Amino acid sequence: MKDAVRAVVQRVSRAEVRVEGRVTGSIGRGLLVLVGVSRDDGDEDARLLADKVANLRIFEDAAGKMNLAVGEISGGVLLVSQFTLLGDGRKGNRPSFIDAAAPEAANALYERCCALVREKGLPVATGVFRAHMDVELVNDGPVTILLDTKRLF
Repeated sequence: MKDAVRAVVQRVSRAEVRVEGRVTGSIGRGLLVLVGVSRDDGDEDARLLADKVANLRIFEDAAGKMNLAVGEISGGVLLVSQFTLLGDGRKGNRPSFIDAAAPEAANALYERCCALVREKGLPVATGVFRAHMDVELVNDGPVTILLDTKRLF
């Protein structure tokens, strides 16, 4: 199987990203999505991820069932690029990042994901690509979902 965009989706009460002490992205209730782009990824992967993020029904309805998507609860999405999601720790004690996309390609696909989620009418906040970021969140539930675009077919 080829490598894929990998994402960690967390249902949050709130989340924010800071770079050098300055808030660069912040949301209230919604989804924090950590995104890792592999060297084999393309526009179809960005579309699959954006569709899944927008439509993932992990918010509770009136009956307490996880049945609502982020837009249905007027939530936001905080997308943060995280190449370490492509780390391979199977050999030795230092992960290999050989499967991660080159920075230029990764940034382009990350930005494409952000644009596609915005096109779905969702408010999107972001981190800063290649910056050292402090990510703070309150995981609601906790609810955490792992996504891999090559397994979304």
